[in-house]
Parts: sequence; structure tokens; C-alpha cells
Amino acid sequence: MMNNRWTSIFLVGALLLLLNLFSSDYFVRLDLTENKQYTLSKATVDLLKNLEESVTLTAYFTQDLPEQYQKGRRDLEEMLVEYATLSKGKFDFTFISPNEDSEKEQEAIQQGVQPLLINLREKDQVKQQKAFMGAILEMSDRKEVIPFLEPGMALEYSLSTSIKKLAVVDKPVIGLIQGHGEPNLQSLQRMLATLGILYNVQPVTLDEAISAAAYKTLMLINPIDSFSPGQLSVLDNYLGEGGKLVAAVNTVSGDFSTAMGSALSTGIPEWLAKKGVMLSPSFIVDAQCGAITVQQKQGFFTFNSQAKFPFLPLVSDFPEHPVTKGIEQVIFPFVSALNFEGEGSGLRFTPLVKSSEKTGTIFPPTFFDVNKQWTANDFPTGKQTLGGLIEGDLGGNGVHSAMIIFGDGDFALNAQSPDNANLFINSVDFLSDDTGLIELRTKEVTSRPLDSAIMAEDASGKRQRIKLMNFSLPIFLVFILGFFRNQRNKNIRIKRMQENYN
Repeated sequence: MMNNRWTSIFLVGALLLLLNLFSSDYFVRLDLTENKQYTLSKATVDLLKNLEESVTLTAYFTQDLPEQYQKGRRDLEEMLVEYATLSKGKFDFTFISPNEDSEKEQEAIQQGVQPLLINLREKDQVKQQKAFMGAILEMSDRKEVIPFLEPGMALEYSLSTSIKKLAVVDKPVIGLIQGHGEPNLQSLQRMLATLGILYNVQPVTLDEAISAAAYKTLMLINPIDSFSPGQLSVLDNYLGEGGKLVAAVNTVSGDFSTAMGSALSTGIPEWLAKKGVMLSPSFIVDAQCGAITVQQKQGFFTFNSQAKFPFLPLVSDFPEHPVTKGIEQVIFPFVSALNFEGEGSGLRFTPLVKSSEKTGTIFPPTFFDVNKQWTANDFPTGKQTLGGLIEGDLGGNGVHSAMIIFGDGDFALNAQSPDNANLFINSVDFLSDDTGLIELRTKEVTSRPLDSAIMAEDASGKRQRIKLMNFSLPIFLVFILGFFRNQRNKNIRIKRMQENYN
């Protein structure tokens, strides 16, 4: 009997030792999050396994922070352990608490990690504390700064793209088309800061030939002036060399100052039509939409209120595709529908963005009546495609190329909505980058709206049932667990009371 017990203890100990040895090389984790937040992507695994030089990460993180920030530190540390293991000794990290002494604090600031002021509540009092939550990555003589590791952010994307930026010396060049009223580099700084991690973004005109070998992808954002036939020919030749293009183009324009919507002519819709993509010269209106601020008077008082404005479709349902993966909510101001009519041409079209089922079409010129009472009759057309990917011989000389087209040039300029920029950047990444890091950027949750069917006015009963279930189900489960535990303990007592119990 005693020998069997020691044998069992020895076997369990040996098993634990083996598991510990294997765990240093293999991870097993049950990740139940919807976007696999705690599972490293294949892109990250490949990046770490193929590192040619060692990477050192120094995390400057203040200790004894509130729980929400402590969780961010724990998530970071757990992820760094996996990075170090997968890199086979090419990735190392260390944590420093700058608040311990002035020298460490000065070191963090000099390295580029700036302190933040966070609010703490102690004994019914609110006070502010200086906190550091950043990191420095170094490879040889190159350095990359992550000044703020915000809790809940796309942590893997920040780390992996920073390592990629250090590892790649010659970045691919992305061209921003200029000369037709498009926004310049200065007005797109927020978007370009993200693109600049993997690419060099340079302005380019269509006055002379553009080589696909020199420019990985071209970006065309919100042109308002016309393109000459020669400039459109430059685009054709670029695509004929296998070049890629992301085009966000308006066919209509809305002006809040005059409350008028009008047609816009640039020549791009006609150019796209020759490739089978038809951009409608009309406004899409959608019952699922954004809101605008409206001034109202009541007696002697004037106040602002929010009014839904169907000319600002709010898209939250995206077809499954790497470009839209992780995107949750994008607003498209004054957008037009697009359709593919190039069947049989050898080109392939993939819809990427669609409006809701309650969609309508309005042709310019039109007056924007913010006080209009919209009804179901205003949205008869059903889902409409607002953006898509076209692939194939777009230049007409047998070379494969691709374009991503959006029927709205303004959405990419909306700095208030993170997913607006993410959708456009994802499009550039999809056409330009073959590392797979595109899927990491949108692992954070930016917006998670409730299903419109649940929020409808006639669904109050369903909402009440959901509330009741959320409240009663945990209590019911506790009672069930208590019942089974009570029965189990009762059976144990009865068994122990028997004469032959040993």
C-alpha cells in the first residue's frame, strides 16, 4: 500500500516536470474571446522565429496603479513571455518602475516615455498620480518608442509592428496622389503615423509615368477636381505593371453651410466604368445612420439636440474579409453605391462594405431637411455595396493588379472614428503588405453597438426578457450548484454512517 502511494507521487512529480519542460516551448491556452485577443497570430509567430538580430524591450511601468492599469501590465508581461519563448533567445525584456527614484524617471523621459496623470480615488477623495506606461524596443543601433500602452489596446499589433519596423531597413513606398484637391500629407498625419510604421508615404502627381516597382500602392483620397486623359493613362500604365490602388472617391458632395447636396465631376467614375465598376451619381440614405447637432428653440431658449441624418450611413455589418476583419463601425458621409458590371471580363469583384437593409437613393441636387420625418418608404432599395475589391488584368496587358474602391472620399478623413481610419489603412495593408500584420490592428474593441433588432421600438418585450435572464440566470446557477453540493455532502455523510465504511 505504502509502495503504491510513493509510486503514484513519483509518477505525478515526473509528469509535472515533463509538462514544465514542454511548456517552455509549447503554449496551450483556451482563448474564448471573440477576436482571439490572447492568441498570437501566425504573422507574429513567423516574425519572431525569423529574427536575424536580437531585440531588447524595456518596459517603463509604474507599480501600484489602479486595477485597470495593473491588468494592462499583466497582459503585457504574459505576452512578452510568449514573445521571448518563440524568438529562441532573440527577444529579451525587462520591467522598470520609474517612480522608484528620480534617475529612473529621468531615464524614461529621455528615452521618450512621457508620464501621464491618472485619477485615483482614496477615502472619497480624488487625487492625481504620475504614471509611466510605455516601452522602448532596441535592435542594434535602432530604437522604437511606444510612449503609451493603453489598457485594452491592440497590444500585439503595437509590439509586432514595432519589431517589424526595426527589422526592415528599406520600407516599401506608398504614393499619395496629389494635384486634384486631395488632402496633403500634413492633413493626414494621424493616418500616416500608422502607415509610417511599415511604409514610406510620399506625395506623387500623375504628370509623369509612375513605376509599380517604385510605388507599392497608390492612395487616391477625396479628389474634387477633374483628371485629364493623360493622367488617367498614367494610372492605367501603373496598373498595367501590377500596381495597386486604393481609391476613396465622391460622385456627390454635401455642404452643411448651404444644406445642399450636389453632383461632383472628377472623371474617375467614368474611368472606373471602363473596368466594370459603376459608381452611382447619387446619395445613399440609410435608416442606420449617424446624427448631427441641430439647434432648436423653445420659447426664449435655444438648445442643441442630436438628430439622425440618413445621409450619414453607419455601417456595422461587414462581409468576412481581411480588410474588414475586426472593423466594428464606420460612418460614410454622403456616400454613393457602386456595382460591378464586368462579368465575363476575367476580373473578380468582392464587396467589402454594405449598407443596411433599410437603404434608399436620392439624386442631386437635393436639399437637406434636418427636420424631415423619415419613414420606411424612404428606404426601399435594400442593401447596397459601398466599397469593394476588384482584381485581375486591370491594365489590359495580362498583368494581375488590384484596386479597392469606396464610393465616399470623406470617410477616411474622419479622425473622430478610429475604425474609419482603420478601414482605409487595412485596405492599403491588404494590397501592400504580405506579412499578415493587418489582422492585428483591429484586435482592440472600439465600438460594440447593440443589435438594431434588439434596440427597435417594437422590441421592448425582448429587451425586458434579456434583462430578466441576465439577472436571474446567475442566481439560478448558484442555487443549482448549491443543491448538487448539498446532495453530494448528504451522500457522503450517509456513506460514512454505514458499518462497513473504511
